[in-house]
Amino acid sequence: MLIKKPGDIRSSEITDRKVYLSRRNFMRGAALAASAAATGLVYRRLLAPEVEVANPTARVAPGSQSAPKNWGLPGEEATSYQQVTTYNNFYEFGTDKYSPARRAQVMVTRPWTVAVDGLVNRPKVFDVDELTRLFTPEDRIYRFRCVEGWSMVIPWLGFPLGELLKLAEPRGNAKYVAFETANDPKRNIPELSEYQSGLEWPYVEGLRLDEALHPLATLAVGIYGEPLLPQNGAPVRLVVPWKYGFKSIKSVVRVTLVERMPPTSWNLANSEEYGFFSNVNPEVPHPRWSQATEQRIGEWGRRPTPAFNGYADEVAGLYDGMDLKYYF
Repeated sequence: MLIKKPGDIRSSEITDRKVYLSRRNFMRGAALAASAAATGLVYRRLLAPEVEVANPTARVAPGSQSAPKNWGLPGEEATSYQQVTTYNNFYEFGTDKYSPARRAQVMVTRPWTVAVDGLVNRPKVFDVDELTRLFTPEDRIYRFRCVEGWSMVIPWLGFPLGELLKLAEPRGNAKYVAFETANDPKRNIPELSEYQSGLEWPYVEGLRLDEALHPLATLAVGIYGEPLLPQNGAPVRLVVPWKYGFKSIKSVVRVTLVERMPPTSWNLANSEEYGFFSNVNPEVPHPRWSQATEQRIGEWGRRPTPAFNGYADEVAGLYDGMDLKYYF
C-alpha cells in the first residue's frame, strides 16, 4: 500500500515514539562507510556527529536505531528516524549532508504562511496551521530517491497538493505550478552565496499542473507521525515520490499557477545535468554517473533503481507520447 489513510496504521506506530524520541545518549563508535561509487558520496562518517533532532535534550547519532520491518512495501524497510533526520540536502544550511541537521535548528518556522496565487480564481495566503485544519494529514509512506544515487523510505504525514490547488480554483490557462522556498534573514536562513552553493536564491521548483494534481503529490507537514524538523523542510514541503528528490522543494512559502514552464533552481544552475521533469529513470544516466542502481541509506550494497522510483503503474500515463530520455 502506497498511501495509508488515517484509519490504517499510523506512521507514529511504525517505530515507537518512545524509541525515536529517546533521551539516551548513543555511544559514538567507528561506523563503516558505504560509498556510492558513481557519485563519490559517503552516506556515513566514521564518527557520526551528534545532532539535535527532536527536542532540546534528545541527542541521537545517525544509524543508531534499526529500521522497522514489515510495515508496507514488500521487501523494503523504512529508513530509521535518525538517518532521515540527520542525512539531509538543504543547501541554504550547507552543502554537505550533516550540516543542515545542526545549522537548521535556528530556523524560525512559526508563524509561517503559504501564498497560493497566480492563475487562480481564489488566491489566498494560508497560515500553515490553517492548512492542517482544512486538510486532515494522512500517513504516506514513500520511497525517496536522490539524483546523487542514494535513496530512503520515509513515512511522511501530509495531504494531497491537488486538494489545495482545487480550493484555489485554477483558471483554464493554468498549465504549470511554480513553488518558492523561504528566503528571509528574519527566519535565520543563512543563504549560502551563489559561489558556495552553485544556486541562486530563493530556491524555486515547478511541476506541470497534471503532475501537481496527481494524488501521490503531497504537501508534507510531518515525518514519522511528528511535525517536520527544519532540516527536513519544516513546516511544509513538497513530496513528489516518482521524481528525484531535488524536485521536492522544502519550506514552501509560495505556490503560483502559471501558463508557461517556470524556472527551477537546478535547471538554472546546470540545464545540461538537471532537466525540468526529473523523473526517476534508470535508463537515463546523469552526465557524470549512472542512475541504474542506488544506495539505500542503512543498507550494504546497491540495488536496482526502478522506473519512476517504483510508481510507474500510478504515474507513467502522465507521460504518454513523451521521449523520457529527452525529457529528463
